Amino acid sequence: MKLPISHLNGSNLTDEQMTDLLFKNIKDDNRNGDCIFVPGSSKAVVYRLPPAIELYKAGRAGKILFSGGVVWKGNQLSEAQLLAEKAMELGVPSKDIIIENQSLHTKENVLASLLVLDRALHLHKIRRLLVVTSHYHMRRMSLSLKTYMPNWIDYTLCPVNDKTTRENNWFLNPYGRQRVEAESVKLVSYVKQGIIMDQQLEFTSHP
Repeated sequence: MKLPISHLNGSNLTDEQMTDLLFKNIKDDNRNGDCIFVPGSSKAVVYRLPPAIELYKAGRAGKILFSGGVVWKGNQLSEAQLLAEKAMELGVPSKDIIIENQSLHTKENVLASLLVLDRALHLHKIRRLLVVTSHYHMRRMSLSLKTYMPNWIDYTLCPVNDKTTRENNWFLNPYGRQRVEAESVKLVSYVKQGIIMDQQLEFTSHP
């Protein structure tokens, strides 16, 4: 059955419903785009960077945008700068890397990237972004992009799995459960507040 996210109670969902909310029907459609969009995180270099570079080297897009201004403990560089440095070490030329290093969370990843994308590629010329982020974070990331980016831009979603927060194992360990439960609450809350747009989703059982 289909229900809009706004009709859910984020803190009262079953495991199956949270799986549908965050993971269901999110997969790479194998289309090419103008730029690969990679929001930062504490573990982005480990999990998000390798698949982003694979997409780039496969010719799926000619530019990579790294977004994120948070400086995590133990690092001196922002998320975006650290990702860019590692990408160059792995063979991506600096001319193909775009850095946005002001944003502090998902919404700002989008808002702060508008200007740098326009300066680098011109927004009116961009037709498709390839989005690389954690699978459980992708729903909120994609809805944030659709809410704040120009409406002529389409998205290919390229979800990344870590070790503990996958569609088929997040409920088996405390860390994965904590992340999925927190993300579910956050996603539903942001939709209800109007921070990000609503979306009709397919649920296996009635929430």
